[in-house]
This record gives sequence, structure tokens and C-alpha cells, in this order.
Amino acid sequence: MENSKTSSVVVPELLPVLAVRNTVLFPNAAVPLVVGRKKSVEAVRASKKMGDIVLVVTQRDGSIDDPKTSDLYQVGVVCHISKVTEIEKDNFQVIVNGLFRFKVSEYLEENGFISAQGQQLPEVSSTLTSRIETLSEEIKSLTRGILKLAAVSGREGIIKILAQLTDPGQIADLASTLLHLPVSQKQELLEMMDVEQRLLKLLEHLVREKNRLEIQNEIQSKLAEKMSKDQRDHLLREQMRAISEELGEEKSPSEDFSKRIEDAGLPPDVLKVAKEEAQRLAQVPRSSPEHQVIRTYLELLVSLPWSKSTGLSSEQIDLAKAKEVLDKDHYGLEKVKTRILQFLAVTKLKKDMKGPILCLAGPPGVGKTSMAKSIATSLGRSFVRMSLGGVRDEAEIRGHRRTYIGAMPGRIIQSLKRAGVNDPVILLDEVDKIGMDFRGDPAAALLELLDPEQNHTFTDHYLDVPFDLSRVFFITTANMLDTIPAALRDRLEIIEMSSYTKSEKSHIGMDHLIPKVLSEHGMNKDQIVIQPPALDALIEGYTREAGVRQLTRELANVIRASATEVIKPEAALPIEITRHKLEDILGPQKYFTEMTIDQGKPGVVTGLAWTPIGGEILHVEVTKMEGKGNLILTGQLGEVMKESAQIALSLLRSQVKKHFPIHFDKVDFHIHVPAGAIPKDGPSAGVAIFLALSSLVQNKAIDSKLACSGEITLRGSILPVGGIKEKVLAAHRAGVKRVILPERNQSDLRDVSEEVKRELTFHFVKDVYELLALADLKAIALAGVPLPPGTGSGLGTETSVPH
Repeated sequence: MENSKTSSVVVPELLPVLAVRNTVLFPNAAVPLVVGRKKSVEAVRASKKMGDIVLVVTQRDGSIDDPKTSDLYQVGVVCHISKVTEIEKDNFQVIVNGLFRFKVSEYLEENGFISAQGQQLPEVSSTLTSRIETLSEEIKSLTRGILKLAAVSGREGIIKILAQLTDPGQIADLASTLLHLPVSQKQELLEMMDVEQRLLKLLEHLVREKNRLEIQNEIQSKLAEKMSKDQRDHLLREQMRAISEELGEEKSPSEDFSKRIEDAGLPPDVLKVAKEEAQRLAQVPRSSPEHQVIRTYLELLVSLPWSKSTGLSSEQIDLAKAKEVLDKDHYGLEKVKTRILQFLAVTKLKKDMKGPILCLAGPPGVGKTSMAKSIATSLGRSFVRMSLGGVRDEAEIRGHRRTYIGAMPGRIIQSLKRAGVNDPVILLDEVDKIGMDFRGDPAAALLELLDPEQNHTFTDHYLDVPFDLSRVFFITTANMLDTIPAALRDRLEIIEMSSYTKSEKSHIGMDHLIPKVLSEHGMNKDQIVIQPPALDALIEGYTREAGVRQLTRELANVIRASATEVIKPEAALPIEITRHKLEDILGPQKYFTEMTIDQGKPGVVTGLAWTPIGGEILHVEVTKMEGKGNLILTGQLGEVMKESAQIALSLLRSQVKKHFPIHFDKVDFHIHVPAGAIPKDGPSAGVAIFLALSSLVQNKAIDSKLACSGEITLRGSILPVGGIKEKVLAAHRAGVKRVILPERNQSDLRDVSEEVKRELTFHFVKDVYELLALADLKAIALAGVPLPPGTGSGLGTETSVPH
């Protein structure tokens, strides 16, 4: 379907090339172009000698100012330049009329411009089939719709031209010219010589473009409608407000706040600030963003409990009832309960008693958070919990200054607003896990908060007026005290909540956990009964923790598994959970208690260790071999424990006399602490390591039912260590009969239950001489230093706790 106008055009053999950017020209289109690049200007001048014929080709990359022949597409459009207008020197506006497609076979660059050789591309579909005719009509319809949606200037004229066209190729080219597509996609349409394929591809683009324009117009219409509605509403509201004020029917926001400010019971300095802000609110237009900022600030001021307390007078405090509440919710924990009752007693005597700052420290699951709730209940106060784990921004505590967009008060002020009183119990949970980064140090912000001498004037950055926190009862919790900054730790009254004993877990399980879990699963003790031996087996074999969280989960597993039997019509109730049935439900035992090993070999000693989940026994094993005086340490020992081993060996070497046939420079000692996958550290294994080395050197076995703990020095002294209660419980659990501890740890046994103390014999030693005597080993004196009295022959002096 060749255009008749192109048949009379004489095409020169070498065509000047006009490179265009970011546009694709199609045949039968008249397009104005601004020509200013040197090569383009020369191409236009050269075309004058060739009948104003030029080849318009699109650049592959429109950002290139000086295109090479490789930067041009291979298919362009031969055009006739109908008009040239000089805009300024070497800048022209030319109007080109597209004639036909042209395939370039070779580009040449000479005489200051690019020229091309090639041939005209004929269109493939020469017959007008019904399919092509249908596609052409659909293209016309879609193009008319797009022109109306896009509001193109002169669209009526374009629609008339489109209606007059009958040639499918011309219809496709005109629609392609009007379509907004990337250059690569337009070039693809230009290079399609099969008219039917071109119409199908163009149809796909037109449908997509029409859908895009419809969605765009819908969004713009809604936006315009909303803006118009907002403006109308604003105008009406302003008119209503003006009319209401004229009639005296509506109070202004400042007048409304004035009454609320008077009723809020604000301190004098805060009252002055609130009135000033209310006056500002009256002067600021409602449409101003500042109006909402002031209003939000005043809402916070009047909603805080400045003078509102629980109303519990000192005469109403009932110590007996408080003790009953604490005992009901928690088994054991006598230290914490005693401290709370002491506080209540003092509060009853002195009304303006400042709230203490307690820190409940202990491993996870021992009841720190629930104890804080019980304290609030026993005091008759509101309870608010605030988690500090992972907090790294100081503004979380002190709030943001109101100058910032989206500023908020700190979590302390928010907690007080939520509590509704100025004397709640506020729990600062996980205070040991506070972080620090470029936004400040939250722990430093807590220094003022947790100091009874300063917190009566606590100032939040958002509030910007002091708030009295002296009546607040702050309770913090922590797992590890070492990570709490020293200045913050100094402000806390630390109460350590150690891990539960097996006996305590049994009581808690029977009296608290089993009824609670049964209730949570819609059952009661008449349907399921867990036998005490089964509960003991569950505690020892399926949990390894300091608290009772895992025990609660395992009890829930047992009860859920039994629920299927409870609902059976033929079930014999109550269903009893025995030790044997426990294994059927939970599978084989997961944990095994480390027991003493009766090997009867020198160089093996039972030590005691503390872990976050309770005490453990550990076996220290020592052997020697030919070598060069080296010390080999295995068992994943930490730096402190390695130093303890070195001290023990040095102490032993300094004590050996010539009648012990051992040459330290010719043997290597290997110290191993089993369970190599578990890291171990701390100084308390020094006594056990020294005793194991002495046992090996003297070739005499240590009683396997004897366990020890303590730190040693190079002078032979034995220093106190921590975690005595947990270590003693571990020894009792492992079948130990005698325990050796540092003399200065004797007072720590007060925390151990009488039941455990009755079944153990305790020995307290101040130096290694007494240690060796108790272990039935010879006390080896330092060269030239006499042995202490009673340590020369063997047994030494026993100092045990009376039963």
C-alpha cells in the first residue's frame, strides 16, 4: 500500500541524515524540529541540493550530543523539508513531512555531517482483509477515546483526519505518532513492516494507555472533589463558629480549657504555664498547624494526675492482708516479701514516705514481674509495666521536645497518664538490657528518675514542666547486675531472687501451676490428676531452668495430650498422670542430673559451679605425662578459670618437698573439665583444681561424695565466692555428702533450707592446709616454713555446721 505522494519523490543515492533525540518520526506526519547541532545543521544545508530530502533517524541514546553512526537506529523515515526558519545564528526550526520508511545499509560521515545509503521499505500486507479492516476500526475508536481522555489540543481536527483515513498503514502510523511510548517501543512499531502485526501490537499499547488515562483521570477527579469539599467544609465551619460566637452559643477552645485547667489541680508553676498556653490557643487560627500542637499539649497537661492518688490512707494499710496476698501469689521468696512488709509498716507510720527503688534481680522465670504485680495489689495501687529491653533512645524516657514534628512525651509520663494516679507501682522491666547509641544514653536518663532526692522535679522534654515522681513506687527487674551501669546500680535496692529448689518447684507446681493450666484449658482437678512423683519426674527430667516457665509449658503439653481422653464418653475420670504415662506423652527424658562419679582414681575432684539457671556440679580431671613442664587446659575454659588453674599449679610447685619424686620440668599436666561444649569461667574452681593436682601428685584418690568451691591465692589463702545457695542445692541433688566452702561464706548458708542442710555436712576452710587435711591428703609446707599446728599428719581440724 504505497502512498501516491511518495511515488513522485526522487530519492538521492546518498541521503543526508538528521539525527533526532527522544522522538520517533512516522510516515505521513508533519513534525516541527529544532536543529542546532553542527552535524544536523550541515545535513539540512546539504538537503537543499537534493530537493530538500533528508533521512530522519532516531538516536539510541538521547543524552549523546555528538552521535556517531553506531549510535543511530538502522530504520528511519525519508522526509521532505517543507519550511526552514532561522531562530538565531546556526539554530533553525524545520518542518519535516514523513514520506516512507527507509532501511539503512551503510552510514557515512564526511563533509561535516552523516549520510546514509539504503533502500525504501515496502509494507508487507497489500490486501485489505476483513481482519485488517476490523483492527483498523478498533484502532480508530481507541485513538479517539485516548484523545478525549488526554485533552489534546486540536483533537477535533485530528479526529476528523483519522476518520478520513482508509489505509491501515496510515491509520497505524498516525495513532503511533499520537501515542506516548518509550522511544524503543515506538521504534519497534516503525520497524514493523507487516501491517497486520503492527496493528495488533499497536492495539495492545492503545488499550494499556487508555486504561492508564482512565485511572489517572479518576484519581484527579476524586482529588479535586476532596479538595473542593475540604475547602467548603472549612468555610462553613468558620462561618458557623463566627455565628455561634455572635450568638454566645459556643465556647472557644481556650474557654473550654480554662475550666479544665482549674479543675486539674495543677501546681502553681504548671498552672501558670497552662494558662499562658490557653491564651496562645485563643490567638492562633484553627487552620494553623500550631493550633493542634498547643491543643495536644494542653490535653496532656490537664489529663495527668497531678494531685490524684489512690486515696489509700496510712491508717487503711493492712499488713496482714498484704502478707496474705503475697503468700497467695508466690511460694517462698521470703526476702522480697519481708522488704515489702517493712515498707508498708514504715508507710503506715510516716505518711509522706518516699517510694523506694527496688531491683528484683534473678534468672528468667523466677517470678520477678508477677511479684511486682503482687506488690501493687498488696499496696492497693495501680500497676503499670514498662519494658526497657532494647531501648536505645534517651527520648523514650524523657520524651521529645515539642519543636519537633510528631513529638511525644516520654514513656514515664505516658505511663502516669495511663495509670491515672500519681502514686502507681511502675515496673521498669529488663533494666539490664538498655542500649546506647548516637541518640543518647537511656540509662543516664534513669539516674534522675530513680533517685528519691531528685525525682520530685522530674522534667520531661515534651512536658517541659517538673512532675513529682516521689510518690511513685518504682520496681526494676534484671537478669544480670553486671550490665547495669554503676551509677544506676548505686540507686537501686537490690533484692536477689535466686533459682527455685526442686522442693519449691514441686510446691509451686502443685499449688499454683497445675490449677492455673487446668483452668486455661477448660478442665479441673476432677478430670485430670497429676501424681506428685510424675511432677517430680517432669521437673527433673524435662526442664532445666531456674524458674518455672518451661515447667508451665510442659504441664500444658501434658494436659493438652490428656484432653482427648477426657472428652471420650467412656473415659474413667479423673485421668491420672503417672511417671510412666509421662514418658508416653512427652517422650524420653530430656535432661539428666549430673551425679557424683565413684572412680576411686587420683586426680578427680567434684567441683561446684553457678549458672544463670541454677547450680551444677562439675568434675575436674587431672593427669600427667612426660613433657617439658607445660600446662594443658581443655573443656572450653574462660580466661579467669585458666588463671585459676595456673595459680593452683604454681602453688603446688612452690610447696613440693624433695621426698615427693616429681620433677615439674619433665612432666606436662593436663587439666580437663568435662562437657567440653559448654563454656565455663570464674575463679571458684581454684580449690577443686588445686585439690585434684594434689591428689594426683600424692597418688591418692579423693572421696567422690566430697565437693568443694572457692578461690585460691598464691599464698595459699582461700577466698569467698558467690552463688553458694545454688551450688549447695546442686551438691545435694547430685548425691554429695560433704561440702567444703571458704570460711567467709559461712553466713551464706542462711539462705539454704533446713531440709537440705540436714542431709549435708559442711566444712569451712581459710587456707589450703585445712583443705588438704579435710581431703585426707598430706599438707605440704613451703620450703623453710613450718606447718600450721594440727596439719602435719593428715586429718586437720573439721569445722562443720551443727545439725
